[in-house]
Amino acid sequence: MSADDRSKHLANVRRVLVKVGSAVLTCETRRGLELDYVALESLAAQLSELHDRDLDVVLVSSGAVAAGRGVICMSSECPKISGLPDRQAASAVGQSRLMHAYDQAFAQRGKVSAQILLTRDDLQSRRRYLNARHTFSSLMEWRAIPVVNENDTVVVRELEFGDNDHLASLLLNLVEADLFVNLTSAAGVYTKNPELHPDAEPLSCIADIARMNLNASCGGKTKVGSGGMYSKLLAARRAARLGVPTLIVSGREPRALVRAMDGEDIGTWVVPEEKIMSRRKFWLAYNREPSGHIYVDEGAVRALRERGKSLLPIGITAVRGNFARGAVVRILTEDGGRVAVGMANYRASELRRIMGLQTDAIETVLGPGLYSEAVHRDNMVLELESEWSDEESK
Repeated sequence: MSADDRSKHLANVRRVLVKVGSAVLTCETRRGLELDYVALESLAAQLSELHDRDLDVVLVSSGAVAAGRGVICMSSECPKISGLPDRQAASAVGQSRLMHAYDQAFAQRGKVSAQILLTRDDLQSRRRYLNARHTFSSLMEWRAIPVVNENDTVVVRELEFGDNDHLASLLLNLVEADLFVNLTSAAGVYTKNPELHPDAEPLSCIADIARMNLNASCGGKTKVGSGGMYSKLLAARRAARLGVPTLIVSGREPRALVRAMDGEDIGTWVVPEEKIMSRRKFWLAYNREPSGHIYVDEGAVRALRERGKSLLPIGITAVRGNFARGAVVRILTEDGGRVAVGMANYRASELRRIMGLQTDAIETVLGPGLYSEAVHRDNMVLELESEWSDEESK
């Protein structure tokens, strides 16, 4: 992608989602790790400037746990914060302080901010997902700036986003953003992990992130965050499937966000895919955790991958789990390789009765008027091998 193409896209952006991590928003002091109010003020100033250009702005902000840790450690004895309960408690202390700082910083510039706390369960439920979409829509119609974070104080481990890079990638679909900016402590993406390889070189553009080996390019995490460059690239890969470009840029360089939006060649631009996923299928693929597994034979694998067909009962060899109709399931090869995720037309108990049967035999077993397909292709998303293999190897 040329610099002109990047500039043209930036010129047409109307709604930007910005994610900022703890490594950008915190600093070490003699009392320990604390919220960096100078960095937060700088970010609010830049977001306000973009907002003044009539852009819709959504901010996904980390920093609550680190802010809470900084307050707790003001005492003479700083407790060790480890594990989910401690992190949730630190977030309970820090979240209000983080939001108060944003409120003040935006108010000084004539802006209204709004706090939104989410768990993964909020985005898995289609009803709650759509309700959240309406809420965001109203806030932006009122020209407010939503500030989003994971609801750390109530989330259980099974429903964690894991990091705010993941949360931000899912919100791209919900708020219908046309640009994703990920502010990090690094200057962008490098050819190799610069902490391990001094000869690593920065990348101005990633043209095909679907084929990029993420493990070869990065590794490790910042000491105050939960993500690292790996999670940022994984989020960018999801954004690319949705047709949204990502800009990974330093949150520590002066006015880097505004400079990048003005077309300056800083950071790393991640080009979106040409063949994009529908917003409904994106929600299906990334917002909902599979409730069970369907194993299929080689013929079914070829039909799904090569011919874009629906999954028929005749191709099913085994069913694992106890899921209901309409549940999201993972479709696997007989040796466990991932093929797709999709919405099941039948309960698990029903699929066990009709698996391996011809379509015209379904009525004999289960009665008339039922589906020919176990999972229809319109309710199915093929899984990218490059994506899940990277995740599983971490």
